[in-house]
Amino acid sequence: MIQGEVTLLLKKKRGWMSAAAVLLSTTLVLSACGGKNEEEGTAEKPVELIWYTIGTPQKDVDKVMEEVSKYTAEKIGVTVKMNMVDWGDYSQKLQVMTASGEPMDIMFTASWAFDYVQNARKGAFYELDDLLKEHGQGIIDALDPAFLEGSKVDGHNYGIPANKELPAQEVWRFNKELLDKYSLDISDVYTLESLEPLLKTIKENEPDVYPLAVDKNQMPYVPYDYVIEKLPMAVAIDTDDYKIVNVLETQEMKQALDTMHKYYQAGYIPTEAMTMDSLTDVQTTGKWFADRATSQPFADNLWSSSYGYPVVSTPASEALIYNWSVMGSMQAISANSEYPEKAMEFLNLVNTDPVLRNMLDSGIEGVHYKKVSDDVMENLPESKNYDMPTFSLGNLMITYLNPTDPADKWEEFKKFNDAGKPAPLLGFNFDTSKVATEIASVQNVREEFWAPLMTGTVDPEEYLAKANEKFKAAGLDKIIEEAQRQLDEWRAANK
Repeated sequence: MIQGEVTLLLKKKRGWMSAAAVLLSTTLVLSACGGKNEEEGTAEKPVELIWYTIGTPQKDVDKVMEEVSKYTAEKIGVTVKMNMVDWGDYSQKLQVMTASGEPMDIMFTASWAFDYVQNARKGAFYELDDLLKEHGQGIIDALDPAFLEGSKVDGHNYGIPANKELPAQEVWRFNKELLDKYSLDISDVYTLESLEPLLKTIKENEPDVYPLAVDKNQMPYVPYDYVIEKLPMAVAIDTDDYKIVNVLETQEMKQALDTMHKYYQAGYIPTEAMTMDSLTDVQTTGKWFADRATSQPFADNLWSSSYGYPVVSTPASEALIYNWSVMGSMQAISANSEYPEKAMEFLNLVNTDPVLRNMLDSGIEGVHYKKVSDDVMENLPESKNYDMPTFSLGNLMITYLNPTDPADKWEEFKKFNDAGKPAPLLGFNFDTSKVATEIASVQNVREEFWAPLMTGTVDPEEYLAKANEKFKAAGLDKIIEEAQRQLDEWRAANK
């Protein structure tokens, strides 16, 4: 309150107030006014956290973040600006942004996108050991210990794994409407080759449907554990000697690539597969019959709910715990974050607060979804404007169930996690610093040959020899030798 207002108040009261009363009134008024200003001055303004995450950008993301920010501002004094970057662009864009010092606080990272281990070693991420103890106790309590232990890089945590399925199991997925239409049986399907009679039926009867939906980011499953994802150094799943080999020289990969080329020539695989960034548009329209995916308990329900038509699956591999499955979905705090403590508080809330976690996942209640019961939700038509990749956002086990999910879904997840078997390289993280030049050269060769070979677009009889020749010239053997040395040392140290 300013001095003129106090004087006016005194003039109005002069006729009946004593000097002492005036003095007391003035003192009280000034105290009240000063107290209010002081209170307003100390109220902290929420800090804005800038979050980069992966996925097809959604129309309503800003609308949902407004509601998220109202909630988090009240809870922990932060607001959130989410930036979604499409699947095929994410790694490269984040690499450029971190190198240029672009402002950001939280970013999605994984074994397969914006490489978690390599970027941790490059200093892109904030070391989280102390922050987890101070502001992340809820995360520690919620996660299976294998997630935090298995995602350490050189003894330290640099990311928060999503509490999800721990093992990875490959499955063949099918558009059930087409299975039913042609009375097709998937009970004997397991190998890539076993798909052939089903694909033939679809090709002959459904000219507008992709019999086997494949894009440039996929590769045939072979039973090997890769030293670096999608580079050809690997150890056989059933290894006794832990020998690292060029997987492109193995009989299993040669057979898989021959089969993919056969399927491509038969018209089972999209002609544009080697240039397709993702299958999102195909899945939206339902113009596909089969594809391969990594599964989790009751994944069919999740896929069916997301696509709006029934999807069923059958195993294509056993359930194994890999480095890439432990690190398959993580949130890291940028080394350049202005607010690392607040970022950790936010991640702790995401992983422990069902209201926030489900808002991030499913949008705004009454707009994008409706509650059917306390922990069951149903998508509304507007959900098409906010269809997020659930696995990428944090703790799955506090998300609402779909109406078709069993009540014990999350208990079954825990059983699935407990039953997973370790893959041979689990816990081993290859330090590429001594072969960085060779890794870069091998990556360039991969860009030239990988998608054409893996999608079946080119004849492996001709192109596999060319690829291996170029991989060797780029230094693949030197990388394998260094990786083998480190793996032998790691095994000796860890028994």
